[in-house]
Amino acid sequence: MAASINPLRSNEANLTELRPDLSEENRRLRATVDEMQIRLTELEKLADCDTLTPLPNRRAFVREVERVLRQVERYGTPAALLYVDVNSLKSINDRFGHAAGDAALCHVATSLSDLVRQTDFVARIGGDEFGLVLDHLDGASAADTAERIAECISNVPVSTGGCDIVVSVATGMTTIDKGDSVEGAIARADRNMYAAKATL
Repeated sequence: MAASINPLRSNEANLTELRPDLSEENRRLRATVDEMQIRLTELEKLADCDTLTPLPNRRAFVREVERVLRQVERYGTPAALLYVDVNSLKSINDRFGHAAGDAALCHVATSLSDLVRQTDFVARIGGDEFGLVLDHLDGASAADTAERIAECISNVPVSTGGCDIVVSVATGMTTIDKGDSVEGAIARADRNMYAAKATL
């Protein structure tokens, strides 16, 4: 008499054989997801970084302005924007070369980071322009900061290619007020910076 086969027991045996394979597949999938998450985080950081200086870029700057504007609207805390423009960058490039121009930009970037508080936000927002978000700082204090920044940068020349290059900057400041839009506050700081530049 032929031995009978129990289908249920046979299926259980097949599942037992498959279980280690499924467990290994799940482990590999989890590792792949973790790796992709790490790479995505790295890409997001790169998307916020300036390509030349060690500063964040305009994208990150606008996001920070949005954050501080929400804070001003909610709590009424003081804050200010500061625009900084490197004077005569084209002349530096033409006379000393683009490497010198890059060195000048990096010098300004480092100086700005060193001259403000750790709670302030510094970014390179264009070719020769930098933006600062000065959180919990009123207009008078922000104006003093702008003056100090301009003076300190011009007092320390950039040494590059055997030359010492004096770099100067123009600054434009505006407070961030309740009812401001991000675009409006940024445009106001930009206008004030160009007005200051016109007097040089």
